[in-house]
Amino acid sequence: MNTNSVLTKQAGHTSYSQMFGLAKQEVEAIAALGFQLYEQGKMSDAECIFNGLIALDSKLYYGYAGLGAMTLADEKLEESVRWLSRAAELNSDDPTVHANLGEALLRQGRFKEASEQFQIAMKQDPKAKDPGANRARSILAGMQIAIQEMRHSQAVPA
Repeated sequence: MNTNSVLTKQAGHTSYSQMFGLAKQEVEAIAALGFQLYEQGKMSDAECIFNGLIALDSKLYYGYAGLGAMTLADEKLEESVRWLSRAAELNSDDPTVHANLGEALLRQGRFKEASEQFQIAMKQDPKAKDPGANRARSILAGMQIAIQEMRHSQAVPA
């Protein structure tokens, strides 16, 4: 078996990426292609790539993260939360996944859970260099301003 394969065989689980001897860098390149297609608006092709990544190895987060981003953009919020939650379970260290999950939860009106995901994203990027974490910062700041404005308007008699 290729020692550069993405996962080692665990409890009888052999992924297709292992069977085909794909190195981690090769799987990451496929994921990058999927995200490029998504950014170019080639949704059908991107969806194919992301589903293919899940088929290659269901224990990697790339496909789930990609499908989560796509469904978030399409306002399919319940589906987005499912995909992004799975991505976060598989890789809790990606601030963009947490920012996207926070945004999906926010759009569902699940403010506390959304805030928690935004906080996670920001903590993972203390130098404020990650675009996903910075988006989380912006959304959270906007939420705080909205709350302050609501409190102010309720405190001032008409």
